[in-house]
Amino acid sequence: MKKILNALQINFIRKDKSTTIKQANLFTTLYILLFTIVFVSVLIKENYEEYEKTLVEQRIMSDYKENNRDAKNVEIEKELKSLMIKKTLSIATLAFILFAIMLGFYKLFNAILQRDIDIFMKFFKESAHTEQKLDPQAMFFEDFKIMVGYANSMVETISEQKHTLRELNQGLEEKVLQKMSKLESINENLKKEKKFSQDLLKSQKEFLRYTVHETNTPLSVILMSIELYLMKNPRDRQLSKIEAAVKNIFSIYDDLSYLVKKDQVEYPKRVINFANYINSRIDFFTEVAQQSKVSFNNKIDTNEMHIYFNGTKLQRIVDNTITNAIKYTLPKEVITVTLVQIGANIEFAMGSKAKTIKDTQRVFHEYYREEEKADGFGIGLGLVRSICEEEDVKISVSSDANETVFKYIFKMMGD
Repeated sequence: MKKILNALQINFIRKDKSTTIKQANLFTTLYILLFTIVFVSVLIKENYEEYEKTLVEQRIMSDYKENNRDAKNVEIEKELKSLMIKKTLSIATLAFILFAIMLGFYKLFNAILQRDIDIFMKFFKESAHTEQKLDPQAMFFEDFKIMVGYANSMVETISEQKHTLRELNQGLEEKVLQKMSKLESINENLKKEKKFSQDLLKSQKEFLRYTVHETNTPLSVILMSIELYLMKNPRDRQLSKIEAAVKNIFSIYDDLSYLVKKDQVEYPKRVINFANYINSRIDFFTEVAQQSKVSFNNKIDTNEMHIYFNGTKLQRIVDNTITNAIKYTLPKEVITVTLVQIGANIEFAMGSKAKTIKDTQRVFHEYYREEEKADGFGIGLGLVRSICEEEDVKISVSSDANETVFKYIFKMMGD
């Protein structure tokens, strides 16, 4: 019978893997009741078989007696039948009393088990939000008391981790707030510095614009006075130095004037006789070259080369190239100026014997000077480079111990 019940229970568990405790209690009760009924049936069957056996024996004994056989048999059968009924009722009553006692103990222990399980269920349900621990003495079964120890240890570990994470989170929040405060402070400082830089740049531009504007008049007066003086008096060495210095200042003034106005003034193009223009600029700087003890060798053969260009921009290219050659050409050397037509282009070149340029790629960068002691601000060739990039003029520089040459390729204007 036990094997049958176990087989039924295993079969039931396999069919329904999500059985609740209440369902298990119900089916267990039914199994016990079924076992009791079967047990009572077996006992009643054995009692009935014993009754029939006794009845048969009694009839056999009665066959030897002739008197009152029928009356006695009937009376004996009644007594046996009554005895069988009493025994049957006793067996059934005893069996169901035992069933009730077993069921009572089962229900009692099951209620205690259910209580312990409910405590665990409530604990695990609330443990995610609280750090309350279980009391081992609240459990009835020793196995659950051991499980309580494990559960409380788990709660302590989780609590420690939560506190650690909370502290880390608070630390991170404080650090983030500090960083945000620093960044806001830095941002405010940057805004102030930006405004200050913008105001300073604006002031510098205004000052430069005012200075350039105010410088033009006295320079023009000085140069005109020199020319008027030379018309009445012979040229002397001191006056030539003054004239050369004024022309250098004029060149610097023109550079500054272009830098101030280039983003605000439109520079229209016109047809320019390139050869005549270069000859005029060489004439302008001849006195400056003589003061530096250098001379020009003009190799411009024809005057029939024209370009479509802006005069102010062309002057910045030519004047800066000439003044740069005068500045760095070795004393008593010759500056060779050439203007040659090459296909649809015109090559303007200026070469002389000078100190070798170490970095020909950087010589056109703004504020770059290979010699820190050299005069000037280092903006002239930088200005030339920016104009050439705007107007698509090709630049090349070569420099060795024998000669340094600056070349510019302009597009020739068609007939």
